[in-house]
Amino acid sequence: MSLTVQTNIASLIAQTNLNNNSNFMTQTIQRLTSGYRINSSADDAAGLVIANQYRSSVTELTQGVRNANDGVSTLQIIDGGLNNISTMLDRMKTLATQSASGTFTGNRATLNQEYQQLIGEITRQATDVGLVTGGSNATNMNVYIGGGPSGGALSNSEVAVNLAGQSVDATGLGLANTSVNGTAQGNQFASPVDLRTGTFLATNTTTFTVNTPVGQHVVTVGGTGSAQTGAALVSQINQQLSGTGVAADINQTTGFLEFTGGAFSITSSGAGAASFAGTAGNLFNNALYNQNGLGYVPTTGAQTLQFTVNGTTTNVALASGVSEAGAISAINQAMNSQGIYAVADPTAATIDFQGNVSFSSQVTVGGANGGFGALALATATAPTLTGNGTQAATNAITAINAAIANLGNVQGIVGAGQNKLNYAIALANSQITSFSAAQSRIRDADMAAEAANLTKAQILSQSSIAAMAQANSAPQAVLALLK
Repeated sequence: MSLTVQTNIASLIAQTNLNNNSNFMTQTIQRLTSGYRINSSADDAAGLVIANQYRSSVTELTQGVRNANDGVSTLQIIDGGLNNISTMLDRMKTLATQSASGTFTGNRATLNQEYQQLIGEITRQATDVGLVTGGSNATNMNVYIGGGPSGGALSNSEVAVNLAGQSVDATGLGLANTSVNGTAQGNQFASPVDLRTGTFLATNTTTFTVNTPVGQHVVTVGGTGSAQTGAALVSQINQQLSGTGVAADINQTTGFLEFTGGAFSITSSGAGAASFAGTAGNLFNNALYNQNGLGYVPTTGAQTLQFTVNGTTTNVALASGVSEAGAISAINQAMNSQGIYAVADPTAATIDFQGNVSFSSQVTVGGANGGFGALALATATAPTLTGNGTQAATNAITAINAAIANLGNVQGIVGAGQNKLNYAIALANSQITSFSAAQSRIRDADMAAEAANLTKAQILSQSSIAAMAQANSAPQAVLALLK
């Protein structure tokens, strides 16, 4: 290399290395102080993409765990309400069993008063936990947790607890039309033969249309083409009426087909020897008070009905234009717990009020503008019940057994939902740990290695400065040539 003054090659080399060492030391200090190996996209572009995906998954799962814990809390609230309802069903079963005994000598009306109050309380608590028709929790709860594979279906990141359509109020459990009060004689239909002893050839079908506070039920029997006993007929009917609070039996005095239970209205239709004719005035349950002929036509005017039961007054507001079914629903929601039921008449556009207690009813607001017209004060006296009257209680026991099974099904859904969410929480926490570890291996700095690099960078920087000083003094040798 020639000796020059204009260009100091050694100094330039020293400067370049000093810059590189200074950048290396700056990068090392940045990693040590931030704790990250990747502090900008330039540090590791490919690794940063992967690390960001892991970080996004951790963020998603962290919120997902909170979502799942909220879901568990909601299900625990529901479960507490279901347990209370289960306890009330136990008490109702006790009352029904007591009333169903022919040796019971107490007042069945007293038993029924508590029984009806429990029905109302079941509906109230079911409403509180949102498990009624249209309730806040009677839905398919999709709890988003995350953690599903990238590009996979969204459902892989969700836990579903399907309570859609589940209703545990008195109507949903099939208890709204049950009673443990006595009933000596039910609604009778004259039979083609004495059902106690005779048989008949059911060449045609017979249809019974039964209306209860929980809706209309159509029962069809006959048409088998073979001789049939009265007991077989009753069995067919009761299978189709299960859960309605109404049951068929054979009257042991007349041999007629008899319907007993809670509030109901009923008609029969059919042809041939299998047809049953309803006795005049027996369209409604005669064991309970019935107030007939209240025609209902939806109008433009709102209306308020006032019911008085045992000195307690309850107002039922009916909105303008509400349908007959809507009016029946509103009345039953307010009055069932007091033993008063609204039932549609299947033969006309009328609504029948039935109850096993004395009560009065009247229109207080709306007058002729409302669906009921200007209804005057109507007073009803509780029926006089004779005989041992065990049929209603027996029907109630059947309905309670079905309610216990239905409630158990809902409890099973809630319990399984809690378990699924807890399992999902455990998996999400495991994924959070794994994704965090994977992100750390890519993004985080190795503090021991970086500390060693800092020492190395400091030594190289110092040596670069020393070498540059030597390189800068080298051109001074030219002065010796000029002496």
